[in-house]
Amino acid sequence: MSCGNPVADADALMERRKKYDKTKNCVKCKTAPGNLVIRHAVYCKDCFIPLVVHRFRRALEPAVNPKADGPRRTALKPTGNLLVGFSGGLGSSSLLDLVHRCYVALDKSTMPAEGGRDHPRNERVWKKVTVCYVEVCDAFPGMKDRSEEIAQSVKRYDELDFVSLRIQDAFDRAWWEKIGGRPYPPQLGVTLRDEALFLKSFESPSSAPLDALRAYLSSLPTPTAVTTSVQTLIRVLLLHTALQTGSSHLVLGTSLTSLAVSLISGVAQGAGFNIREETQEDWTPDPEALPTDDTSQKSDTTKSRKTKRIVRIVRPLRDVGMKECAAFAWWAGVPIVGKEKWGWAGARPGIGTLTKDFIVGLEKDYPSTVSTIVRTCGKLAPKGEVSGKCILCGRPAQRGVQEWKARISIRSHPASSPDTPAPEPLAEPPETAQPSLTPYLCYACHTTLTSRSARPVPSPWPATAAPSATGDPPAVALPVWAEVRLSAAEGREGSEGADHVHGEIVQTRRVGQEEMKDIVNEFLLED
Repeated sequence: MSCGNPVADADALMERRKKYDKTKNCVKCKTAPGNLVIRHAVYCKDCFIPLVVHRFRRALEPAVNPKADGPRRTALKPTGNLLVGFSGGLGSSSLLDLVHRCYVALDKSTMPAEGGRDHPRNERVWKKVTVCYVEVCDAFPGMKDRSEEIAQSVKRYDELDFVSLRIQDAFDRAWWEKIGGRPYPPQLGVTLRDEALFLKSFESPSSAPLDALRAYLSSLPTPTAVTTSVQTLIRVLLLHTALQTGSSHLVLGTSLTSLAVSLISGVAQGAGFNIREETQEDWTPDPEALPTDDTSQKSDTTKSRKTKRIVRIVRPLRDVGMKECAAFAWWAGVPIVGKEKWGWAGARPGIGTLTKDFIVGLEKDYPSTVSTIVRTCGKLAPKGEVSGKCILCGRPAQRGVQEWKARISIRSHPASSPDTPAPEPLAEPPETAQPSLTPYLCYACHTTLTSRSARPVPSPWPATAAPSATGDPPAVALPVWAEVRLSAAEGREGSEGADHVHGEIVQTRRVGQEEMKDIVNEFLLED
């Protein structure tokens, strides 16, 4: 084999690796002919389903107990219930079937043979299992509502509770108070079309949740920002639902392929500091999100104060690829409702879509690529200190990222024509600071809200993206959990000795020319 031109020299083509390694027989039982090839290994149907069950339990059970450690050697004793995030897609449908088999129906074929009939592992782990679905059809025009299909699909499993939400619940005060969140004054909005992300007070009462959602999405700068924001809203809605249902664990149907896509696209969008949270994370709710004290629940509230409420997000299918999920769903008879693509007319594919197309296409010819990506990202460690949580996504925020971003950012301003008179010196600015959302955000969320495309981007809902009557960028409402955090932060800043949620209070004000000269005067070189 040479490295010449493959058109002129036939020997220049690299030989493709065989689909399977040595034999067509199953690598587990060694006797039955193989039915499926997974990363060059051959499996038969009878050995493949137990293999998926084993990988599922191996990824989930070490994270069940409050102290997550290595292979499980003790009984499984979670501190709460279980919430299953369900989307109707391939991964979540396979996950729901596996959860029901192993932890609800207690299928004997899924239990390990060691330990005997009375072993503690054969007992039910979670007393209550809830399935939560978030409908996103109202976020994108022309999308079909699948709530009824999802409800019918979940109904085929016994002893499961079902909770159906809509994506606009993230802007619904009634939903927030229903799950026990503390009330807050709806008075602040943000101008997403301004890179400074200034906060403004609403003069009129807030609009309907659906209108608030569409105005928020229409103000985002790129299609990537829209899809990323919808994913963030879904994730935080599931977390607060887990808090409401008393769940200590939230499991998601993220397969090995989907996890690789999330890791690469997250790093491309500036979420490298939270790369470990993509695999597993422990979410601690804000004090404002905890249920308010109630007389009938006084004893439960006192007990919950002693133990810190934590919701652990686990992805039990992180060792099972998309091809394996499809084979399991086919052989196990799992119905797949399906998911529609997120998009609208004229919108270009976002970073997540492009990353998925690339990795799925690469996996066809190089099956080990996906597992290599996940293993490599698992070795990465974030650099820097944590300074609180992001107000939008709830993930850790890195200290000093806004100062670093200000130093490396390049801003271009339109050149003025020769006929344009020089601006007059600015008067001394008043000592009033306009509040900004920027100090409350992590780097990834701030980039999502402010990183604009050089090309014009069509809005998913043009009617809600119209400018205000004064011509200023319109202020849009924030998700309810963000407004609660802002209201609480305002109260702390108004009290004596209060600190910012990220450890510092950042103020923005306009600086005059004379003051700017005084600042840089010591750095100027003499003629």
